Amino acid sequence: MKLMNYVNIKKRFFIFLLVLVIGIITFIFGLGSTGLVDETPPLFASAGKAMSESGDWLTPKVNGILRFDKPPLFYWLMGMFYSLPGNKYWDSLGSLSARLPSALASLFLMLTISDTLFRWPQKGNENIYLPFIGALSFALSPLVLIWSRTAVSDSLLCGTLGISLLLFWRRIANGDKGNCIAPWICLGLGILTKGPVALVIVTLTLFFFFLTQRDWKKMFFSLHPIRGLVLTSFVSFPWFIIQFFKQGKVFWESFFGYHNLQRYTSVVNNHSEPWWFFFFILVLASLPFTPFLITGIYKTAKECFMSFRRNAEYSQTLYVFSLCWLLSILFFFSLSATKLPSYWLPATPPAAILICNSVDIFKKNRSISYPWLFTILILFGFSISFLFSNNLLMLINDPEMPNIANEIKQYGLIFKANLFFSSLTISAAIIYIFRPKQALLFLQMIFLLGQLFLMPSIRELADKSRQLPLRNISKQIISSRFDGEPLAMIGIRKPSLHFYSNQIVLYEPNSREGMVNLSERFQKDKRNFLFDKTNYNSQTFLVVIDDNSKKEKHWNNINRQYLDKYGVYNLWRIKRKDLEYVVSILKEKGVLPNWRDEKFEKF
Repeated sequence: MKLMNYVNIKKRFFIFLLVLVIGIITFIFGLGSTGLVDETPPLFASAGKAMSESGDWLTPKVNGILRFDKPPLFYWLMGMFYSLPGNKYWDSLGSLSARLPSALASLFLMLTISDTLFRWPQKGNENIYLPFIGALSFALSPLVLIWSRTAVSDSLLCGTLGISLLLFWRRIANGDKGNCIAPWICLGLGILTKGPVALVIVTLTLFFFFLTQRDWKKMFFSLHPIRGLVLTSFVSFPWFIIQFFKQGKVFWESFFGYHNLQRYTSVVNNHSEPWWFFFFILVLASLPFTPFLITGIYKTAKECFMSFRRNAEYSQTLYVFSLCWLLSILFFFSLSATKLPSYWLPATPPAAILICNSVDIFKKNRSISYPWLFTILILFGFSISFLFSNNLLMLINDPEMPNIANEIKQYGLIFKANLFFSSLTISAAIIYIFRPKQALLFLQMIFLLGQLFLMPSIRELADKSRQLPLRNISKQIISSRFDGEPLAMIGIRKPSLHFYSNQIVLYEPNSREGMVNLSERFQKDKRNFLFDKTNYNSQTFLVVIDDNSKKEKHWNNINRQYLDKYGVYNLWRIKRKDLEYVVSILKEKGVLPNWRDEKFEKF
């Protein structure tokens, strides 16, 4: 028995170590090599950095105003990394500290998925490769690959929520044994990441799962729900209570009113999608392994139906639990009026586990595997589409990256993508013929290597075309500014300008109302920022304006001093009296300011 335990511990450590290495390569390798991508990540990063620099760890602020779109955990973690010694040297772009919370959350969740599949192999599915397959199915999801390297809170929610639910199931699988504190703490952290949505998803998942189990009462009370909810409240509630008493109506209306209730019950920022939107995302989020997910869902649904006829042992319920988890997210967010692809991110862990339930199809004798056949067809379809995509490049029309089509050709991205998917297609066919039992794992490893081949070039090109001009113009602003001149950005709104220049930026549209707004805001919207003492009485101000916006008549005709240009962004110096002259003409024509209108998305 001792020898068996030693062997299992050794295997567990080996799997943990290998998955850890794969996770570091997937999520952390090159994480700080490119700048932040507008528009949401710089807002998160600015709030986290402001906490670190000001010492105010309670109230998130961006660009001199309160920001209550999300609770503070993500800001705290970013601020912690920004506070580490020598941060400016090992994180010169400021993006590594901002992205690490997302990357580490996905890494820890990946390890938890792998460890759970190793310690609780499901009956009839004891494949030794299953922990790797489950971990890679999660890590290689297109959504996970994108959001795990993005400085927004979605991956942290996915991590805290996913680890919490897996720990809940592990407690159920152990009966009255195992850790009963950790899942409730992780749930509290999930609430501190994105609010009550974490509690809703956990509640729905457990509710649907208990409906499938005859012995649900024993399972329910094994979680010690009353004690657990008290612990979760102790972890998550204090910050909400403090902010409510500190900020009152402002906090209540912004966080609960707009960013939770209004987002769920009405369409915000034009993110309206049909009711079936997340069925489409379900297919997209697991590519190219979606056929295995659909097979796993079908098999698990059959097992779930059979569980009504017999008592299922605890150790055989992981797939049923994962199906309930996935369906809870599908149900909850399909009812939401506002729909975003990132809302599906918490469903990627159960999707990865359900993919594992289709692995036993390879045990059959050389019979045709339809999931594998469809996977090959998907890979072949991608390779064909990239083969003919050169002709479609000229259709790309992005005002922020006017030369992107030529740059894509120069980087050889189309050739690399075609080579990548063509190689995958051929490899998939060969692997299934010669190594059918390990075919999925081998294909995943090749897919992982392909990511390392393709993605760095894509990230480098996107950063060079979209973000480098903003970093360069921010440096120019710092060197050109004198007497604390105010700074404005007209037209395209880029929060990274505030992040990189470390100055208050007044953002306005290129409309006539925007020009009138700017004139009034210099006098009545005087914001404060720790390291920026703006002189609102200065006789001049700086303007960053894009090429399209400067063509507007009221901006084209104003007197200005041209300072520099980077990409599509122009840097001007304008005298206040010249601005007031044009604004007086606009007011005579009946143009009125609207900057005081309530806007919860402002920054």
